[in-house]
Amino acid sequence: MRLTRRTAWGAAAVGVAAALALTGCTSDSGGGSGDEPSMSSEVLIPVKLQLQWFTQAQFAGYYAAVDQGYYRDEGLDVQIVEGGTDIVPQSVLADGSVDYAIAWVPKALASREQGAGITDVAQIFQRSGTLQVAFKDKDITTAADLKGKKVGNWGYGNEFELFAGMTKAGIDPATDVTLVQQQFDMNAFLAGDIDAAQAMTYNEYAQLLEAENPDTGQLYTADDFTAVNWNDEGTAMLQDAIWANSDKLANDKDYQDQTVKFIKASLKGWIYARDNPEKARDIVVAQGSQLGNSHQLWQTNEINKLIWPSPDGIGRIDEAAWKQTVDVALKTKNDQGATVITAQPDADAYTNDYVAQALADLLDEGVDVYGKDFTPIDVTLEAGGK
Repeated sequence: MRLTRRTAWGAAAVGVAAALALTGCTSDSGGGSGDEPSMSSEVLIPVKLQLQWFTQAQFAGYYAAVDQGYYRDEGLDVQIVEGGTDIVPQSVLADGSVDYAIAWVPKALASREQGAGITDVAQIFQRSGTLQVAFKDKDITTAADLKGKKVGNWGYGNEFELFAGMTKAGIDPATDVTLVQQQFDMNAFLAGDIDAAQAMTYNEYAQLLEAENPDTGQLYTADDFTAVNWNDEGTAMLQDAIWANSDKLANDKDYQDQTVKFIKASLKGWIYARDNPEKARDIVVAQGSQLGNSHQLWQTNEINKLIWPSPDGIGRIDEAAWKQTVDVALKTKNDQGATVITAQPDADAYTNDYVAQALADLLDEGVDVYGKDFTPIDVTLEAGGK
């Protein structure tokens, strides 16, 4: 399997981008040596998967599926294409440059409304990983507590859970809070310029716990902070999903069969990451991620929490969660007065047909696709995430 990187340095204001020095890396394609029988890469179906961000454990399941040979077992030679600051994965999929893409549902729905022919075929994250984090002395534990505060948000379509939460709590985002454009880091928050900052459980929140508390000389702990969780507030939106080409799904039998195989192997990779978080972390680190070992293990563990348990089977799209995502995307206005979408998505926006077949195949193989006994591990973060 090939792991290649697509470097993207855009003009978008993303603080972490400048710190990421990207280099190409390729894994062994799995060919044997001597007289050992092996499947030549020439007989495998080449498949490109576009990620939505740089190499990190957010995508551990796909890297694990390559490393463990799960894609190869399905006859696929999967090339993982790294994302970046100016790459829109659903657009790359829509223009035919790749076969599948990982994207948040609301952002992909916006692209669909603009003409991108893409379909959600497997909803990997069952829960939202977005928080609004505050120092404990700010007494911010719910969306209603944001009133009168300096509230940070990244923009670029990441703000709608926050705006929906404030609106639901009776707060007018235009007048009742001071909105602060936040970089993709926690520097302004730690400097006191933001009272409540946007953070992903698996990334920016970890950055806080990797930072030194100047009052104690020790690292911050979770006891120093509070967090508003949009899953609890009822405005969470579905995030990482596998998207496929809608036209090919409708007209290409080979692509339909390939999609089942691709989903099956990807789910198997995520199951591996669930059962082997340290090994999954090592696989991602070996692919050249610029994030440290403890940060990557934290990220693997937190991503697992967003997936497991999966009561209906990993990847199956829950209709209630989909409806909530669409409702927020359709009705919530950001500070520019815009909504994510302006009309209900059509019936081709998502399907459980392919993931259902993949799950059935895995169950036939005796694979645990539900993870009902999943227990997160304890992760100790080091300074700077090392």
